[in-house]
Amino acid sequence: MLKYLAGYPATLQDQVRQMIDAGRLGDYLSARYAEPHTVQSDRALFEYTQALKQRHLRNAAPLDKVCYDSKLKVIQHALGTHTRSTRVQGSQLKSRREIRIASLFREAPADFLKMIVVHELAHLKELEHNKAFYQLCQHMEPRYGQLELDLRLYLTWRELPAAPALAEGAP
Repeated sequence: MLKYLAGYPATLQDQVRQMIDAGRLGDYLSARYAEPHTVQSDRALFEYTQALKQRHLRNAAPLDKVCYDSKLKVIQHALGTHTRSTRVQGSQLKSRREIRIASLFREAPADFLKMIVVHELAHLKELEHNKAFYQLCQHMEPRYGQLELDLRLYLTWRELPAAPALAEGAP
């Protein structure tokens, strides 16, 4: 039931189980993340991502495409992807960089969208999930660690059999 929290300590998992049993997980998330976002189109997502990139990663390679992708599935452990493709054009190598964000983030709270965009932007500088990668994420979003945990709680809550339909302003 807590597949998104598998790497976390047993004490934390027990706390989450207690919240689920008491029906409080949705309330916890609603209280902390009530703010929706207006980034609904691929164009708006590209502009949102570019603004974050400009603020934190000015010298990183430019992005060619940023879009929501309905084919990305949480089950496949992909909430977002970054790709680099290189092709030969004449005597030059041309490189394209794309970020794809899972469509579930259209409806997710604003902080979760920011967290996943920050995560994918960090891959422009650091390919691996290493210490430097997480330090860069923390630099771009100081609450990154808490947001990552709460996003995992959100994903857990979404899959609960008794999870209510998402209400206006709820996670």
